[in-house]
Amino acid sequence: MNRLAKRGSETLIEMVATDDDIAVLTKFKSTNPEGEESNGPLYETNSNAGSELPSSSEGLSSTETTLLISDHQGTAKRFNLFLRRRLMFDKRQQSKDSIFFCDGIRRIDYVLSYIDDPKQEGDKKMERRKEFENNLLKAGLELETEDKKDSEDGKTYFIKIHAPWEVLTTYAEVLNIKMPIRENDIPPTMENPFECMFGPFRLPKEVMNPEPDYFTAPFSKQRQELFFIEDENTFFSPSVRNRIVYYILSRCPYGTEEGKKKFGIKRLLSNGTYTAAYPLHDCQYWKKSKCGNERYTLYTQWARFLNFYKEQPLDLIRRYYGERIGIYFAWLGFYTEMLFFAAVVGLICFIYGLITMTGNMSSIEICNESIGGEIIMCPLCDKNCEYWKLNTTCESSRYSHLFDNVATLFFAIFMGIWVTLFLEFWKRRQARLEYEWDLVDFEEEQQQLQLRPEYEAKCTLKKKNPVTQISLIIASMIAVIVYRLSVYAAFASLMEDTETLQPISSLLTPQLATSVTASCLNFVIIMILNFLYERIAVWITDMEIPRTHLEYENRLTMKMFLFQFVNYYSSCFYVAFFKGKFVGYPGAYTYMFNKWRNEECDPAGCLIELTTQLTIIMAGKQIWGNIQEAILPWVWNWWRRRRARTNSEKLYSRWEQDHALQSFGALGLFYEYLEMVIQFGFITLFVASFPLAPLLALMNNILEIRVDSWKLTTQYRRPVAAKAHSIGVWQEILNGMAVLSVVTNAFIVAFTSDMIPRLVYYYAYSTDPNSPMSGYINNSLSVFQTSDFPNEPGANSGTFTTCRYRDYRYPPDHEKKYLHTMQFWHILAAKMAFIIIMEHIVFIVKFFVAWMIPDVPAEVKARIKREKYLTIQILHEYELNKLKENLCNRTDYQVEKEVIATQGKRDLAQVMA
Repeated sequence: MNRLAKRGSETLIEMVATDDDIAVLTKFKSTNPEGEESNGPLYETNSNAGSELPSSSEGLSSTETTLLISDHQGTAKRFNLFLRRRLMFDKRQQSKDSIFFCDGIRRIDYVLSYIDDPKQEGDKKMERRKEFENNLLKAGLELETEDKKDSEDGKTYFIKIHAPWEVLTTYAEVLNIKMPIRENDIPPTMENPFECMFGPFRLPKEVMNPEPDYFTAPFSKQRQELFFIEDENTFFSPSVRNRIVYYILSRCPYGTEEGKKKFGIKRLLSNGTYTAAYPLHDCQYWKKSKCGNERYTLYTQWARFLNFYKEQPLDLIRRYYGERIGIYFAWLGFYTEMLFFAAVVGLICFIYGLITMTGNMSSIEICNESIGGEIIMCPLCDKNCEYWKLNTTCESSRYSHLFDNVATLFFAIFMGIWVTLFLEFWKRRQARLEYEWDLVDFEEEQQQLQLRPEYEAKCTLKKKNPVTQISLIIASMIAVIVYRLSVYAAFASLMEDTETLQPISSLLTPQLATSVTASCLNFVIIMILNFLYERIAVWITDMEIPRTHLEYENRLTMKMFLFQFVNYYSSCFYVAFFKGKFVGYPGAYTYMFNKWRNEECDPAGCLIELTTQLTIIMAGKQIWGNIQEAILPWVWNWWRRRRARTNSEKLYSRWEQDHALQSFGALGLFYEYLEMVIQFGFITLFVASFPLAPLLALMNNILEIRVDSWKLTTQYRRPVAAKAHSIGVWQEILNGMAVLSVVTNAFIVAFTSDMIPRLVYYYAYSTDPNSPMSGYINNSLSVFQTSDFPNEPGANSGTFTTCRYRDYRYPPDHEKKYLHTMQFWHILAAKMAFIIIMEHIVFIVKFFVAWMIPDVPAEVKARIKREKYLTIQILHEYELNKLKENLCNRTDYQVEKEVIATQGKRDLAQVMA
């Protein structure tokens, strides 16, 4: 089954790199008695040459630089054959889509590119490259250089890297990569009886299941014949190959500078020694290729928007891009599916508000000429504003009922339960993926746990105070509030005096006009500050110099999330919980900085303004996000290709095509998660004010899945494959937001909407049993005597003796003049009681649901135990067979001891299963 198992002898070969080519220095121990010719790699290293590589304490095994190859005759034949192929090969005959070396045999696993630097740093960069590439050769990798004369722009060199079999097997063992040992014969689960109903949403079976299911075990060079190796060229998938090569590149040294050992491709990219480093896509995305068609399949079956209603080929995504990207799309798809249920319920609540809008007693009284037309409201500002009639807010009060009705309470409670179901069912889905993708025993791979190259004392500059940077968030928020306060008065005066605005004044009140313009301004500020916050978060995290890759990513995630949380949600928190709450009353208004009078809510409540704020920011963010993710990458790639094509007759090779694409980057997936988590906050933290938020999120996510898949498949270089068994720290962030959402929605219903005051009036203060809500508007407005103004505002001052304002205070002729009435305290007590009751009900239901739903399905647990047992049995059989082969060379005592030990392992496995 395996050619390495048949070798009679093995030799060590040391490689030395020269400027022109590679000289192979061989030291022979013995020749192959069978004279068989090997198909192994051309370049290999001596174990002693690996002393320059990072030590085992940094995560490297002592076997990593010891690579075994075949005899002298096989090596000489392969070397001569390679020279003949190199001399005779005509590049024009090579396919533009080729992913192989010039010999057409060795697969390109990674590509490095660079441009000659004519500046003073050029010689230094050349020395770094020479040292780095020599060490890559010593590590066993094979290199092939494409001269700049052969590149389309005439100035870019390309270094193609191939990992031979010995390197792959060595590092597969170092990285503890699980490989197939036997096809899985466990019967599949019973099919869903309603499966036929989902036929239109399914993809072809060969797309959904690109490879059979296998029993797997961590790869071992000493037991290669155990593994299911049909072809050494395809045994390790391209994603595994590029992961192994990147592991070597990230730890390969390139010299010593300033007394410090330097290593890793990341540093060489940051200092300009290389311009790019990337694995190749397997083909062009728009047509099939002889080399591979996974990218083409992903484009046609997944990335096209016309397939928006079909399932995602998660197994193929995982095979091509790795588990880390696969788990992201699995989470995004599951989140979108769950949004469907929230969107339906939210749409029903909105329709309920639409149907009952005409029968809303509050808006009927406001619009009534004999009620709202007779109520004179106090001026909205202190100088140029006039007294105004309540019925001018007729239309806005009607529309506020769309979102401020009894369905609001129901939807807030529903979303508190929905978010729990979403998180719990995702845990089950994640557990199933862990089993299906062979990640049950997964621990963060060594690449993530190893020390970062940046983990050293490198900071010589004085650090800035992060608090100074963070204060920009508070400053920007205060600036928006000041804008709202100053513009509020301007709108109030303008809309009263300008005749041209009279036709729309009933639709666009000063409060609503202020909210709309402030929301648009706030959205622009958010987009600008996003650019700054990202760099601040990265800068602060870099200054901390986290020890491991995982620690770095977790710290950056928390900082970025906190920055974005304040950036996106601060204005919504202001409107929901502060606007209109600290206004004072006529003659004793409260002012910000003793200059700007605090905003008042609309007579129908502040909820409609919160809805406006949420809609503009959420919708604007989604539209701008899709423009950034779809249009900008396409334009950028088009421009780069246009500039690069100086000679259309030259060969535009596969590595050049991918070089023209954008880099996905180490944090590319991080920003995708951040975008979705911010959206998750909009549909949970403030959903009581906007039941249509889940519907907007659903429509966005349907587009988001196809945009992300399209750009990843067509506009970005292939990312390095990486393992992940969960969404990581984002799970904890989602859990925290789920708990916070219960509190925020309870406060929104209690303090932002007008529901509790209406309920208190309905049950305690209503005087008309036939129409309990009649008289509510008059009851909710207090009376102020205009003569009590220190300086009566408005051009029509002196016309009215009293005016009304929104509050519960005693009238001017009462002994407790302008103090809060008992009804105010009743409403406040009802609000606090509602918050406590709602929170307890939702939390009890949440915890009960979480307790009832196990994180891992019972069927998955049973299959995991069964598979573990069968895997151990297979390994046991292998060990027994090996033991039988060695019977003739062992004493009876040694054989009996090994048999007992092996049998003991099997018995233990049976007990555990």
